[in-house]
Amino acid sequence: MSDVLVLGGGMVGVSTALALQSAGRDVVLVDRREVGQETSYGNAGVIQSEAVEPYPLPLSLTTLFNIAFKRSNDVNYHLTALPAYLRPLWLYFRSSLPARHREISQTYAGLVRRATADHAPLIAAAGADNLIRRSGLRFVYKTQQALESSAKEAERISREYGVEVTFETASELATAEPHLKPVLAGAVHWPETWSCADPGDLTRAYAALFISRGGSIVTVDAATLCEQDAGWSVTGREGAVTAREAVVALGPWSPVLLKRFGYDIPLLRKRGYHRHFIGGGTLNAPMLLGESATVLSPMQRGLRVLTGAELATIDAPPSPVQLQRSTAAAAELVELGEPVETEPWFGNRPCMPDMLPLAGRAPRHKGLWFHFGHGHQGFTLGPTTAALLAEEMATGSAPVPELSPSRLRYL
Repeated sequence: MSDVLVLGGGMVGVSTALALQSAGRDVVLVDRREVGQETSYGNAGVIQSEAVEPYPLPLSLTTLFNIAFKRSNDVNYHLTALPAYLRPLWLYFRSSLPARHREISQTYAGLVRRATADHAPLIAAAGADNLIRRSGLRFVYKTQQALESSAKEAERISREYGVEVTFETASELATAEPHLKPVLAGAVHWPETWSCADPGDLTRAYAALFISRGGSIVTVDAATLCEQDAGWSVTGREGAVTAREAVVALGPWSPVLLKRFGYDIPLLRKRGYHRHFIGGGTLNAPMLLGESATVLSPMQRGLRVLTGAELATIDAPPSPVQLQRSTAAAAELVELGEPVETEPWFGNRPCMPDMLPLAGRAPRHKGLWFHFGHGHQGFTLGPTTAALLAEEMATGSAPVPELSPSRLRYL
């Protein structure tokens, strides 16, 4: 019997397995597919240092009106999905009110500001430095008004949280990114942010490190998880795999599994889309197109165009209207070339309504632990919250109690 089953082969799950292994635990990592195949593959590949305040629900009536009538590319929604999201959206609204959001941001910033430092030893040990760029992240704007508004907000973030920021004129941006068309007013540059040329490959490199240190990975459906007298087990074609404890790190699928154990997790699933393009221009650093809710990220497979959020059920068919808009916006800035994929990729970001991940002991089951709900920053925060969870599992004391699943009863 092993010490711990970690359910989920994304960045959060693999980081959890590594952290527990480093603490001396015998760990088995469980996933139904190869590691790094879901959202940990399809994200923007950014290890963020500037995202110290999580994305609140917009409170501006104009913004909400534009979202409701689908005039904004920031958010799309499926009408059929909204009834299931009424409770999470109401809780999200309450957590987005200014006073509460400031409280949440203090906790969140403490996590984000250590993210690159927590990734660094894993990148080095996994021999994955060739995947990492340390060229920052840019927010770019076509109008001077939008640029100045973003710069003002960036100055506040820098002043309050100590995040380094610089500002680039149109000519400075053209020098830094020579493939851009001359249509931009300038950029806000966050130089401390890192990016990755293939987030799926980095996740797999971490998994290979875990194996090299004596860990094991089994291809089993985590939905088979069962509680036993001696602990927990999952069952596949080769039989049962058992451990004294289990960590649920299944991202957007976590609530589906935990509902069977009596937990009603008010999770928002924010779907995102991407597509790669080759044969056109490229970038030296990822960038957010601030006026079109689009991210461009240079990858090994080409230039990845990514969208904002879509509210849909987890098994709903794709509706890539946002990607069509984002592709058009990207083409105004850089020659895209030809699409790599016939159909766009899409995946789901697991977002808690209070914008903080769950990392800690399950309220009603001995030996069961939660580790999910990282929203847009699972790739960024995986190693950080994994280290915090491993510390709690070793000492019995939560180093950041604001992440505890016990808070669910207060949402």
